[in-house]
Amino acid sequence: MRTGEPLPSTGDILAALATGLWHWDTATELVTVDAEAARLLGLPARPTTLTEAQARARLHPDDWNEITGVVPLAVAEGTLAEVRIRIIDEQGHVLRVVRSRSKPSYDRERRAYELIGTLQEVTEPAPGTSSARSAVTGDWRRSREAFLLDAGRALAEARSTEEVLRVAAGLSMPGFSPDGLAVFGVEGERLTIIGHHGYAPGDDGPFTHMPLSTNYPAAEVVRTGRAVYLSSPGDYRDRYPAAWPLAEQFGRRSWAFLPLTAGGHTMGAWMAAFSYPVAFTPDERAVLTTVARMLAQALTRASAAETQRELTEGLQRSMLPSLIAGIPGMNVAARYIPTGGGLQVGGDWYDMIPLPGGATGRSTDGGRFALVIGDVQGHDVRAAGLMGQLRIALRAYAAEGHRPDAVLSRASRFLHGITHDEDLTQLRFATCLYAEADPATGRLEVARAGHPDPVVRMADGTVMTRPTAGGPPLGVDPDADYPTTRFTLEPGETMMLCTDGLIETGGHDMESGWRRVRAILEEHAVPDADRERGLEELADALVQGVHGPSSHHTTGPLTDRREDDIAVLLLYRGEEPEREETAATARTRVRSTLLSVAQDEPERIAEARQYLRELLHDWVSPDQVDSAVLLVSELITNVLVHTDADALLLAEIFGQSGARRLRVQVTDTGDDLPHKRRPGELASSGRGLMLIELLADAWGVEPQGKGKSIWFELYEQDGEGGGAAAVDWGLSDEL
Repeated sequence: MRTGEPLPSTGDILAALATGLWHWDTATELVTVDAEAARLLGLPARPTTLTEAQARARLHPDDWNEITGVVPLAVAEGTLAEVRIRIIDEQGHVLRVVRSRSKPSYDRERRAYELIGTLQEVTEPAPGTSSARSAVTGDWRRSREAFLLDAGRALAEARSTEEVLRVAAGLSMPGFSPDGLAVFGVEGERLTIIGHHGYAPGDDGPFTHMPLSTNYPAAEVVRTGRAVYLSSPGDYRDRYPAAWPLAEQFGRRSWAFLPLTAGGHTMGAWMAAFSYPVAFTPDERAVLTTVARMLAQALTRASAAETQRELTEGLQRSMLPSLIAGIPGMNVAARYIPTGGGLQVGGDWYDMIPLPGGATGRSTDGGRFALVIGDVQGHDVRAAGLMGQLRIALRAYAAEGHRPDAVLSRASRFLHGITHDEDLTQLRFATCLYAEADPATGRLEVARAGHPDPVVRMADGTVMTRPTAGGPPLGVDPDADYPTTRFTLEPGETMMLCTDGLIETGGHDMESGWRRVRAILEEHAVPDADRERGLEELADALVQGVHGPSSHHTTGPLTDRREDDIAVLLLYRGEEPEREETAATARTRVRSTLLSVAQDEPERIAEARQYLRELLHDWVSPDQVDSAVLLVSELITNVLVHTDADALLLAEIFGQSGARRLRVQVTDTGDDLPHKRRPGELASSGRGLMLIELLADAWGVEPQGKGKSIWFELYEQDGEGGGAAAVDWGLSDEL
């Protein structure tokens, strides 16, 4: 072509380069091609107009899906859309591979895309080569789809911002993986660093609280909502000269900054930095854009969940008290674990209340205090609200100086009044245990409203449920009575109060859950030298046994183990050296218990028998255990039948295993002393002292200042002595 001659037409130039033109309007669903483009599509070489269906029939199905994915991405970024396309015949055989380049635009009024582009035949890359990472090769596409599925699932399962960032840092993208990641957030008009990976601590300092007006890629992304791709250090330096010195020190070669958009709002930016050059092809941009969208959704979900969890847990914990410190001779530890489902609020609570004339809010002067633990029905906001009201009511009744039974009676009437409306639609009840403690003597007065009994770990490691009298749950019957049980926490003993969540969490029932908790209590002694730390470690062990890995080795489904709220209170009474010096027997006593049976509680004789069996769980001779149980049953029955008083049972074990001594004493306030009689064969009574004389190693009757005590002793044997089990006396067992 000579100088000054007119240039050939664009069509002639494209024809000479074997490049075809095409036009696609999604509103009319028509595709117009010139002669060269028609030839490349396997049609006669003349201009023609095709429907979308006809054009789609000439393309490989996977490549058609690729086009529909690249076009919106190119419109969003304002770039060209480029993709490799396999042209197929009627039998599905690939005729050739062409490269399509187009400039798409979007008409909001018509809600349609319009594309004008070119088609040019290219050589199919060999599998495994670097160029094989194109959009049309099957390996790339399959690996990309698998990656996005895995990434989406992992991000969807992340429950916190920390987990989301950890998942994002572990993503290995197909064919290209960044080695530096950063997630930027926005606070006011400044950038913040939510998290980063691949950088040393402190590297994020210059980028934290950077104004959004800064000429920095992440700030521009937040301002515009459009991604920024920098394929080389030169691109970075030319576009952002002010920020380049900050990025240069890290030695990266390519960068992608993508908007984190959720609900149409740009909440931040995600940076992916590479230590090698990345061209950021449409396929690579599509992967990064998809990951950014999933990351934004995951961060939004995690942030909302964390905010809700912080609010609900803060509400719940604000209702829980601080424990009184400095109790002479006693230590208290507590734990509260909210449920893992729903709002993470519920009705479990504990409290420690200084009583009039006793403990203060900061320390104690040796006076009494009360421990309270309870569970309002439900795991919702209403349960938490009722719990707060009930806790305040209990504190008020205790501060007025009422005894435990009166405190629970008033609390039950209060809860019944606020939950029983005319339509009976707001019915709720609550279990509760209220225990007054005297630090000076270790004396406890316990009233119980449908709650699990307290558990006592004795000084030698024996763990037993302490039977206590009780009434119905609070709020069920406004006129219910709650009898009081009195017993003494001996030096070196620990009492545990808990809600049923500690026992039943993990698919357990009360029996199997109790075995799990009992094993933990037996294994963890509280050393008197460091009893505060020991008690805290015991509380942690109980929680770990339910929620930690160790809980997965017990029975129950391996599901989310936080099925119910858990509240735990531990009370430990330390050793008292000055008391040990007053009596030699106190130094050798290893186990003791105190149990009362009232006149109107004959059914508790069975509890006393079972409790004594548990106290003698490691006694050498089973026959002696049977003898002791029979004698205790007989002595308590005699008190209830022949007097108008209540029976007080004291059982003590002295000495070392194999040579121990059991002393049992039953006390009442009756004045009549028992006398040995010789009943006839048909007599239904009169054999009590005969049984004691026959089965006990020693026994006696001691008058008291008011009333009397009958006692007996058994000396541990390793043989078959004490054959009470073989004798059918027909006495008292029915009680």
